[in-house]
Amino acid sequence: MANFSKSNVPQFSVDVYQNEYLPEGGREVNAIATVTSTGGGTVGSAVSAPHLYTAGESPDAAVAIMVDCSGSMDYPPTKMRGARDATAAAIDAVRDGVHFAVIGGTHVAKEIYPGGGRLAVAGAQTREQAKQALRRLSAGGGTAIGTWLRLADRLLSCADVAIRHGILLTDGRNEHESPGDLQAALDSCAGRFTCDARGVGTDWEVKEVTGIASALLGTADIVADPAGLAADFTQMMETAMGKEVADVSLRLWTPVGVEIKFVKQVAPTVEELTGRRTEAGPRAGDYPTGSWGDESRDYHICVQVPGADLGQEMLAARVSLIVPREDGSAQTLSQGLVRAVWTDDMTASTSINPQVAHYTGQAELAQVIQQGLDARKSGDVDGATAKLGRAVQLAGASGNADTARLLSKVVDVVDAAAGTVRLKAKVAEADEMTLETRSTKTVRVKKQ
Repeated sequence: MANFSKSNVPQFSVDVYQNEYLPEGGREVNAIATVTSTGGGTVGSAVSAPHLYTAGESPDAAVAIMVDCSGSMDYPPTKMRGARDATAAAIDAVRDGVHFAVIGGTHVAKEIYPGGGRLAVAGAQTREQAKQALRRLSAGGGTAIGTWLRLADRLLSCADVAIRHGILLTDGRNEHESPGDLQAALDSCAGRFTCDARGVGTDWEVKEVTGIASALLGTADIVADPAGLAADFTQMMETAMGKEVADVSLRLWTPVGVEIKFVKQVAPTVEELTGRRTEAGPRAGDYPTGSWGDESRDYHICVQVPGADLGQEMLAARVSLIVPREDGSAQTLSQGLVRAVWTDDMTASTSINPQVAHYTGQAELAQVIQQGLDARKSGDVDGATAKLGRAVQLAGASGNADTARLLSKVVDVVDAAAGTVRLKAKVAEADEMTLETRSTKTVRVKKQ
């Protein structure tokens, strides 16, 4: 493990957990890299990244709030009222000095505040003006989320800041543009700002909302009752205001002959990163992780190494946390090593590292929930029962109590340890959507 040790600079650390021992002929190496960020920062200098700022000062940030104003937001009227109240609460949580804007989204995107293709700078007066402008939010029209995202991108790009963040609320399906249009907007915005997405009520499409959050490295969730929006928006904004370092990437360097099988985030949620690699020099690639505050995340790295004789050892991969400098180079914040050692000690080579085993199960848990719910929707009772039974078994074994509780609203659990369940005859739509939306949330390894 290496630490960035300069005082008042955010401390990043990388801890690698693995069983480095392979049997004769063994080639697959698995490791969990725990990345932790703590502390404040300082504005860029020769020794620090340009995206760090002094603890206690306003973040170098801009945020855009995108509120669904389509016609369905009036059914029931509490949705539109809840959206206004939630946006006002989020505005109250914007720190002084942060650039911000409010966007109303229908089949087109409109600037609600401040207007004129610009951002406001948060202060007592602008926050009050923004809340007054929320009175102009009224329901009517269709839904074309790609237009909302593109407007947010244009506005956020006006500010010369490191951290750009969006909050998006929708209550319906994206019916007024093609899936290709939405994907093109996501591709255009990816890497330019992060975005949290929320679905309110039960008439929206889970895979659309979670896909937006995934593409833009944010969080996704359901707010089934509009009364819960204000608290959720406040928490999202407070989290966004706590981000201190932007554009952090996980850089993976591998020696000649080593093949990367996959790279995925496994905590606090499962997020596939393998396909997001960008090349970063000979045998090195960067995987985006977005913006960081005081937090910790876990990543599962799996590589295939060349065969070697007993007694040999090699560096299988080097994991680094990097941020870009203004001159185009990269600053390394911390580093960890993944090793491979070939041994004839059967006990050593067949032992599975607890962290690797745990997160392999958590990734499978997310997968079987999705498969089970898809099978249920298609009428495949046997398939749904088998997959959701396996999900109950995995949730119980890993101590994922929240997911176990959500599963119990979709199935009757006969024997959790054995994964024996019966599908419930009637399931509330909100309960099924909550399980699907939160299926990728994981728990960390239980303390021994």
